[in-house]
Amino acid sequence: MKQPSSKTLPQKEVGLYFGSFNPVHIGHLAIANYMVEFAGLDEFWFIVTPQNPHKQKANLLNDYDRLEMMQMAVEGDDRLQVSDIEFYLPKPSYTVDTLAYLKERNPKRHFKILMGSDNLENFHKWKNFEIIVENYGVIVYPRPGFDKSKAMQHKNIVVAENAPQMEISSSFIRKAIKKGKDVRHFLPPKVWEYIEKKGFYR
Repeated sequence: MKQPSSKTLPQKEVGLYFGSFNPVHIGHLAIANYMVEFAGLDEFWFIVTPQNPHKQKANLLNDYDRLEMMQMAVEGDDRLQVSDIEFYLPKPSYTVDTLAYLKERNPKRHFKILMGSDNLENFHKWKNFEIIVENYGVIVYPRPGFDKSKAMQHKNIVVAENAPQMEISSSFIRKAIKKGKDVRHFLPPKVWEYIEKKGFYR
């Protein structure tokens, strides 16, 4: 099981970004970069989510190709880590359970999850969302049109109001590649090379 290394250090603030990363692109990395440099985080971990066995998606690459690309994307940057922890947890994966497991394995780290403001609207429907807020915390990445006054209010929910707006999406990249477009500059170089070599999203 691939896990970020644990070191004997004072407690670190770690942001967690859950996603399929199909594929990872420069927008993901720009947000991560902002969070570790401007949002008070020491590290930022990408949690690659596995294919839901009950929801097959034709355009979703297999787990290990997406993990491989994610690892290529963060290579050489010690601030950013990649975890495949949810590959090995019971399905379906619930964020609160993943957090509990990560905390048990990494007692020297305090975890917060990053979510888009669109997901915050339905956050109250998540399993044990109160535990996530109270014991961990949430950093909200504001999408265009986000009304902070209407969002869930809590001292452990922080909106990254000055974060750059990234309109690029994985679905845009997949559609562009399928049309034969060259989108190399939307992706980390090694990820683009890997996609080209494997013929993904064609």
